[in-house]
Amino acid sequence: MCNRAERGDTQKVLNLFKAKRGARFNEGPLQIHPAQPGTVIRVENGERVLEQMTWGFPLIQKSKKTGKPLKPKPVNNARFDKLHTYFWKWAAEKPENRCLIPTARYCEACGEPGCMTETWLSVKDQPIFAWAGLWANSDEWGSVFTGVMTDNAPDLIDIHDRSPVIIDPEDWDFWLTAPLEELYRFDRPYPADRLRVEHTTTPWFQRRASPSAPTDLLI
Repeated sequence: MCNRAERGDTQKVLNLFKAKRGARFNEGPLQIHPAQPGTVIRVENGERVLEQMTWGFPLIQKSKKTGKPLKPKPVNNARFDKLHTYFWKWAAEKPENRCLIPTARYCEACGEPGCMTETWLSVKDQPIFAWAGLWANSDEWGSVFTGVMTDNAPDLIDIHDRSPVIIDPEDWDFWLTAPLEELYRFDRPYPADRLRVEHTTTPWFQRRASPSAPTDLLI
């Protein structure tokens, strides 16, 4: 699942998506991680706006030992085939709760456990592409978003069996406005030959500075 990505340059994103800065926009870090700030494009009053939100819908579970609520965990990825279920349907079926996540590239961990390295993927003909997303307001973290995932292309299964749902520019408005039942045509692998794959020797865990770093989830 994707839990590390880089957003595009702000001005380039505004120009590309023909959007304006929203009331909740602040310049955040270039690289985003679960439970940390990221940026999304959503529709407000008929216009596309760029806003900053926390990456991951908060999932609250209870301690088996005490029965008390535990610290929320960020559900940063939503499986497309689960959008009809209770956890997601209330947001997925409402166009106003859908968004596009401007992304320059995203990262997966590759290699053997304990020595995994970063592998970055991007779209060859789109320096900044749109990752399909959902957003909502939460009591725990304010405005939050999650990225929708689908099956990966067969040629890329060795990297991960799932990948972000990439929406090409001609379909941006469709994702943001169409009924949920009409969106399932996007639940398919993105063509491998349209993706650029960059294997690196950068250790996957180097940015996890402490044991308290967030744990990502996919539902």
